[in-house]
Amino acid sequence: MTTSAATERTVTSGVVTILLTVSAMALTDAFVKYASSDMTLWQIYVCRSCLALPVLMLLAWGRFWPRAVGWVSLRSTLLVAMYLAIYAAIPVLDLSVIAASLYTGPLFIVLLSAVFLNDAVRPAHWVAVALGFVGVLFVVQPVGSDFTPLSLVPVAAAFLYAAAAVLTRAKCADEAPVALAISLNIALVVCGSVVSGALILFQPGGAADYPFLLGTWSPVDPDTMSVLLVMALLIVAVTIGLARAYQSPRPQVIATFDYAYLISAVFWGFVFFGEVPDRATVAGMTLIVIAGMLVLAGTKAAAGESKIKLAEKSGQE
Repeated sequence: MTTSAATERTVTSGVVTILLTVSAMALTDAFVKYASSDMTLWQIYVCRSCLALPVLMLLAWGRFWPRAVGWVSLRSTLLVAMYLAIYAAIPVLDLSVIAASLYTGPLFIVLLSAVFLNDAVRPAHWVAVALGFVGVLFVVQPVGSDFTPLSLVPVAAAFLYAAAAVLTRAKCADEAPVALAISLNIALVVCGSVVSGALILFQPGGAADYPFLLGTWSPVDPDTMSVLLVMALLIVAVTIGLARAYQSPRPQVIATFDYAYLISAVFWGFVFFGEVPDRATVAGMTLIVIAGMLVLAGTKAAAGESKIKLAEKSGQE
């Protein structure tokens, strides 16, 4: 098999993986929103990952220690911060709004790939960035009466997601996906434990107004445990899937198919909470999806040009 064919096969595998992963991710976020009235974010962090880690350890078969500990730790830190940004907004925003804002991530991936991976940014990519920005304005409606600064938090999460995705390709491509998943879940346990301890010691004001972030842990009854078990299984699938997908040679192509999350988020938001996106949100989501398609088209064109130049160079030699 030629190098080009092997690359295409790897990218195709990455696309399939990311489609399955983002579907699981949307369901995970729906469960977190569902559980946000009963548990704090930090309790979810700790309990979910403690349940997930034994499964991941079994899957690792002893290959859980990363080669590049520093880079893997940085990747985990970025993703923990990303989850914090997403989940901080979950109790107060519709899943469709969060999804649309979060999935400006592929546009950030294009820009970060250009800066750190020296990927060419074609005119289609710049058009996509502009369209995606307009789409986000439709979704968050910064001049509308219902606007809240929390609407911008998922955009920050999108940047963190993009940084983690590019870092995965640039510095963690040779790591075992299970090792990356274990590192992330350990980071979630550490973060959740430290913040939970700090909240017990300092008891900040405002806990009654926003218990999801500032409240104390609630008792774990059988119903709560069943929700945590489902979330643990989902986080196993999501953390392994994200790692494997973004180890692909073309993270910007994988990022384009991340947009399937938008469809899943709308679906689960309706099923769990009866959320129906308004016209502005649908229009913004449509623009963001078109932006993603432009990214894909520009990437394919660049790949075609590279093949032609390579063929011409081979002919000259």
